[in-house]
Amino acid sequence: MTKRIYTRTGDDGTTGLFGGGRVAKHDIRVEAYGAVDELNAVLGVAIAWVEDGAIRTRLQRLQPDLFAIGAHLATPESDSSAAKHLPALPEARIAEMETWIDEADAELPPLRVFIMPGGRPDAAALHHARTVCRRAERRVVELAAEQDVPTSAIVYLNRLSDVLFTFARLANHRSGAGDVGWMHD
Repeated sequence: MTKRIYTRTGDDGTTGLFGGGRVAKHDIRVEAYGAVDELNAVLGVAIAWVEDGAIRTRLQRLQPDLFAIGAHLATPESDSSAAKHLPALPEARIAEMETWIDEADAELPPLRVFIMPGGRPDAAALHHARTVCRRAERRVVELAAEQDVPTSAIVYLNRLSDVLFTFARLANHRSGAGDVGWMHD
């Protein structure tokens, strides 16, 4: 790690990739790992709001995963020397998240209508994290259309958005707030 937060190397509108090399800050690779970084920050806010200890503990396990995904996205596949130093992708967590969803769904009332994002502050924060997760997923898919991206990163983000949706519902349900269905005119 650097001793100071500023390096001045990005003042020209470029940023460094893991393992070296520089690209424009608007490069799709930077957009993709930046969106995952934003997701991690928004997830941290949601975790701070979540009162249910079981939900909070599970969510806290996801933040290191997002760092690993971001590291992979910040490393071009062509840089095999840097790739050797990357943390493992959290592929096993995908099945674990599916179990979490199934367990929560067993506790929740059936979903019969679209629901409004909101309710209690923790549920609203989880819904916000879900929408940021969906955007991150879109950026990663966009990157994958142009360059090699581990498929498991896309699957992970897709499943994570499902977890966030389900946990938002669960937080509302356990507090007695419940879902607010969308009623259109």
